[in-house]
Amino acid sequence: MAARFTAYVVACIVTVTVVAGLLVGAQRDTSGPVDLAIVNGRVYTADGKGTIAEAVAVQGNKVLRVGTTRDIQRLTRRQTRIVDARGGTVLPGFIDGHTHFLGGSLALAQVNLLNAKTLAEIETTIRAWAEANAGRPWVIGRGWYYEPFPGGLPTRQILDAVVPDRPAYLTAYDGHTGWANSAALELAGVTRDTPDPRNGVVVKDRRGEPTGVLKEAAMSLVSRHLPQPTRDEQLAALRAGIAEARRFGVTSVQNASGNAEEFELYDELRRRGELGVRVYAAISAGANVTTADLDRFDALRAKYPDDPAFKTGMVKLVADGVIESHTAAMLAPYANRDEKGDPRFDVESLHRIVAELDRRGWQIMIHAIGDGAIRMALDALERASRSNPAPERGRRHRIEHIETTDPADIPRFGRLGVIASMQPYHGVPTPNQIVVWSGNIGPERASRGWAYNSIRKAGGRLAFGSDWPVVTINPLLGLHVAVHRTAPDGTPEGGWYPDERVPLEAALDAYTRDAAWASFDEHRKGSIEPDMLADLVVLSTDILARPDAIADASVQVTVFDGKIVYER
Repeated sequence: MAARFTAYVVACIVTVTVVAGLLVGAQRDTSGPVDLAIVNGRVYTADGKGTIAEAVAVQGNKVLRVGTTRDIQRLTRRQTRIVDARGGTVLPGFIDGHTHFLGGSLALAQVNLLNAKTLAEIETTIRAWAEANAGRPWVIGRGWYYEPFPGGLPTRQILDAVVPDRPAYLTAYDGHTGWANSAALELAGVTRDTPDPRNGVVVKDRRGEPTGVLKEAAMSLVSRHLPQPTRDEQLAALRAGIAEARRFGVTSVQNASGNAEEFELYDELRRRGELGVRVYAAISAGANVTTADLDRFDALRAKYPDDPAFKTGMVKLVADGVIESHTAAMLAPYANRDEKGDPRFDVESLHRIVAELDRRGWQIMIHAIGDGAIRMALDALERASRSNPAPERGRRHRIEHIETTDPADIPRFGRLGVIASMQPYHGVPTPNQIVVWSGNIGPERASRGWAYNSIRKAGGRLAFGSDWPVVTINPLLGLHVAVHRTAPDGTPEGGWYPDERVPLEAALDAYTRDAAWASFDEHRKGSIEPDMLADLVVLSTDILARPDAIADASVQVTVFDGKIVYER
């Protein structure tokens, strides 16, 4: 009897062991080999449910499983690459909702004035670059701020003193004002007799002589004479731009400008397997766009359809300029100038173009910074939605920048389903960034600056980005401003109009899941869930536990398409 009982127990143990082994084996076998595992992290999945995990398993270019470190370690094998997050936050790859990627890539090899905060620093930076690049026929760069210059604008005499031997041309950080020296003006034929072009201003002094400052469309008077990079130089620049994006954990960009020639560059890198960021590119269009132009746009959309690596499907319109140069379109005159700023479109032209693009099924993005341009854009989008049947995939039209908004228009974003595509680091409250901006529109309108929390609370959907090269492509700095409304050094204490701070989770979503939604990609990226593309970022710090450490955090590892493409 005892022997029979012992045999029974042994049989049970064997059966249980075999079943357990089969279950584990089945788990391993059905899952297949795990190529990459990130463990010991705080994984913000951005799944819309608030799920926080510890680890992620990647198979091929997809997320296989999300769970505890113990769960994921069970799936690893000898060939699995294991990344120890050491308690840092793990996020979906950042999606930059607004870049000018080719321009930013080319700017990496030009004068960079974004870190020059004083006139002396601006002069020193330009002079150093000019001396280091003595063989270049032009001195070209960007990034200067308005605040260091008396009256908010530079002069050709300042640039002449720094670059006396050749043409020099530098664009303001916002991309809407150019600064030329005398040699550049002479080469371009810009004189006291040069008239202002449509939508542009050749700034002149009291004697009627050009100061060297060119606003908006007048910039082209000089910029069209700049040396043009070759195709190979543009491809090399894009490779450098991709490396820069990866360094900051950016795995996808939404390009807010473009044409057929630029698209061919991205497509060539894609064919070569070198397009190391996912690109959703807009086509630029102006007020004079014709039916023939729109037909060409349709052909480009057919040539570059929906694809995880590169696609188009969006048209970019520019409704106004910027507040710093008084070219943003306002509802009331500027605080320090008796003018409102002219929109780039008359009302009927904008309504006609928006309605036709909507009818053809295009996603529309409209640059609108002043409260007048924002209302004009919302009106056009609302009118189009009423006059056209909704496309099969739905409408996800967008307004870009949205720097100061009339209170009556804030709830319209949610009501109309218009995405608020905003760049928090534009509003970093440093003197260089805010003094001229606030002074031009006055405190009442400045208090509504970058009202992303008001738009969010009123039901609007946010998508965050950088506008690179206007500011750095680093999303952590944008996150910091969105969450704290302070500069990275914590000033001003308590935050600049702190009611517009957003919760960290909402800011993260605006750089991930909601930015993916803004490009019709939520089915494949923007969250860390099984079967989503394995675009991932590991931070040095757990910013979920320490939001105060966002600006000091760094990207430790960037994973793109399932492969580690950057390690700090």
